[in-house]
Amino acid sequence: MGPTYLDLIRQGALTYKDRIALVFAEQQLSFAQVDALSSQLAHALAQLGAAPGTRVALLVNNGLYSVPIDFACVKAGINRVPLNARLSLDEHIRMLGDIGCTMLVFGADLAERAAALQAAIPALQCHGLGAKAGGGADLLELATKQPETGPNIQVQASDVVITLYTSGTTGTLKAAQHTQASYAGICRNVLLNMIAVTQDDVMLHAASLVHASGVFVLPFWLRGAKTVILPGFEPAAYLCALTEHRITAINLVPTMLQMLLDAPGFASTDVSALRQVIYGASPMPRAVINKAMQHWGQHRFWQYYGQTEVPLCIAVLRPEDHTEEFLGACGRPALDVEIRLLDSEGKEAAPGTPGEIVVRAPSAVAGYYNAAELNAETFTSDGWVHTRDIGVFDSRGYLHIKDRTSDMIITGGYNVYPREVEDALSLHPAVKECAVVGTPDEKWVEIVTAVVVLREGHAADEAELSDWVAKSLASYKKPKRVLFAADIPKTAVGKLNRKQLRDKLRT
Repeated sequence: MGPTYLDLIRQGALTYKDRIALVFAEQQLSFAQVDALSSQLAHALAQLGAAPGTRVALLVNNGLYSVPIDFACVKAGINRVPLNARLSLDEHIRMLGDIGCTMLVFGADLAERAAALQAAIPALQCHGLGAKAGGGADLLELATKQPETGPNIQVQASDVVITLYTSGTTGTLKAAQHTQASYAGICRNVLLNMIAVTQDDVMLHAASLVHASGVFVLPFWLRGAKTVILPGFEPAAYLCALTEHRITAINLVPTMLQMLLDAPGFASTDVSALRQVIYGASPMPRAVINKAMQHWGQHRFWQYYGQTEVPLCIAVLRPEDHTEEFLGACGRPALDVEIRLLDSEGKEAAPGTPGEIVVRAPSAVAGYYNAAELNAETFTSDGWVHTRDIGVFDSRGYLHIKDRTSDMIITGGYNVYPREVEDALSLHPAVKECAVVGTPDEKWVEIVTAVVVLREGHAADEAELSDWVAKSLASYKKPKRVLFAADIPKTAVGKLNRKQLRDKLRT
């Protein structure tokens, strides 16, 4: 058995005591301070009744206490359930009810939402980080009276340490459970495939630490490197932070990169320290990555393909592969991940033909909480995970994602993968952003429908964009309907929300 999540936290704390671990605004904490505070918070949670194995919801925005409270939960043996603060009250209520949480830890800036949740769920205990609500404790105040060494608990590799809600774009609420072993596996996966962290590295976080951005914290902690946290993503502040903190690594979703490219100070920002621009979470428009590489250089860009169920890297597109030939691929398989492609009958897909991607890796979750039917559909007894993504390997071993099985459009008996239509559309000079879905049609069953956001000062009509796609794709793949919009719906983590778009167009 390899090291656990708890082992890795302890190892980083022991090795790098006096180094700066976290920076937020004008505040910073050393490794020793994070270790002590997280231990005190762990004791405080235990004093409030959170025994090992207890599910505790965290409603915490990016801030100085984001990492200490996460580590505290691990040290207390708690199964933490992060809630994205951008979700609605109804979504939070549904999640808390689904997972059965009776304790919530909230950030001081989210006290109003915590109060609303307690009003809706009277049995919910709400404890703040620098705040109080509904008779609950201020954890930071309570922590000052606790020991600076962690609770003496024994953990097993199979203990669930974090339950992450992921609905993807299907609309089905899923609670993916990571264990002590699988979270340590994620750390190894990142270090092995994505970033060789050194003590001199500094990573900037503006995306929510609840999601993929937070995955990088433990590898940096383990190597004595620095984590710089912003409260959110604002292009001007982000560009300033790159220079001020001599940032060496960043993780972006495509929407964020597009916003940086459009920011006034982008071209003049000093990025001489920046070594890695890591991106993933959703497909990157070709026009965006090409422009970014023109400014920052091909040598900095790394793409990963992964899922909440198997983070972070299932496949990686390295800088040397960021060429015209391979930009449409998501990379080669990660070194610690097995990948198979299955046809519609569950058999190995023939070479060169698309199939559902199924994977097996040490970083895979232990299943979904309280979802027997979904678990049976997604996980096999010998460790394989059905991703519901359609992919194909080319002759050189690069994996190309065609689309989600649920997103595929069947028009006149032909299969159309929205992503390849989006890739073609995004190369048109007038197209800033686009999304492609299938909408009902009496003749064709479904038709290819594109929603397009135009660049400021540019113009294009339906016929022009449809013909543009037909130049590079089969005629049945070109949009039969093009709608123009001011924006395109996204999920809480910035991914294209096809389900919401489909539902909107079908009403």
